Amino acid sequence: MEITKREIGEALRYFETYFATELRSDIPLMAKIMQYLEQRKGKQMRPMFVLLCARLGGELNARSYRAALLVELLHTASLVHDDMVDDATERRGAWSINALWHSRASVMAGDYLFAKGMLLSLSNEDHRILELYAAAIGDMIESELLQLTKSRRPDTSEETYYTIIRAKTASFLAAACAAGASSTVTDPAAVNLVHRFGEKAGMAFQVKDDLFDYGEATVGKPVGNDIKEKKITLPLIYTLNTASPALRKKIMHIVNHQHTDKDKVAEVVQLVRNNGGMQYAEAKMIAYRDEALALLYQFPATGPREALEELVYYITDRSY
Repeated sequence: MEITKREIGEALRYFETYFATELRSDIPLMAKIMQYLEQRKGKQMRPMFVLLCARLGGELNARSYRAALLVELLHTASLVHDDMVDDATERRGAWSINALWHSRASVMAGDYLFAKGMLLSLSNEDHRILELYAAAIGDMIESELLQLTKSRRPDTSEETYYTIIRAKTASFLAAACAAGASSTVTDPAAVNLVHRFGEKAGMAFQVKDDLFDYGEATVGKPVGNDIKEKKITLPLIYTLNTASPALRKKIMHIVNHQHTDKDKVAEVVQLVRNNGGMQYAEAKMIAYRDEALALLYQFPATGPREALEELVYYITDRSY
């Protein structure tokens, strides 16, 4: 991501120091957990989107950095809680907080990060930024409940899938982009345009994530993991919708009753590959990517716009 490094490389280095500073705690156990999280942070894609969307309107300011920090605090908190709920032992190729310190500490660590984020915004009167993120978090929570009741059913529709990922992933990236833009842009219509751009990019991002479950790349989770969790995503939905009644019955029997059998899961993965499920999902991902870019191109051609274009291509072309 050479263009992104050129545009916000220095800003990202400052952000990393800022993030590490905000994770500090005077309580020894919490300090140890926060240090562990800081050392194993991810690619920080969301802060990149925040900072670049802020740059669309001008130079970065203190509010821009707070918007980037808040999205990373909230995202990290959600991952800690997710691992506890899922009883996951790994995160990004390392032990999860849940595996090392168990559920009670995981809950406290996630709550601590949420509280840090709320205090950061409230103490600086970043009410609009907080409002954007709070709405997205509400969407995320509701989507998780919808996923529990809908995405594990054999009759899960493609539209239900889009509803889930829009609330689960896209709404949060949309909020991040809008929060960044609102720190430098005064025109509400322009901020709304950035919000819509972030949503489309987020949809593409999640479809790409779901494609990994049927691919061959090493991405930090085993192939077929969604099937093991009885999670019906787009590649499988398409395969079920186009399969013969006999094949559909066979696939759903494996998903519902043999999802812990490694060989049976591998069989479903291969059936999805052979019956066009991956190709269909890839086409939908590219469509969302192109919609995001069409919205982005409504802004003048500048370095930040070019970097955002690079980021959008990165999230759909990435191999992990």
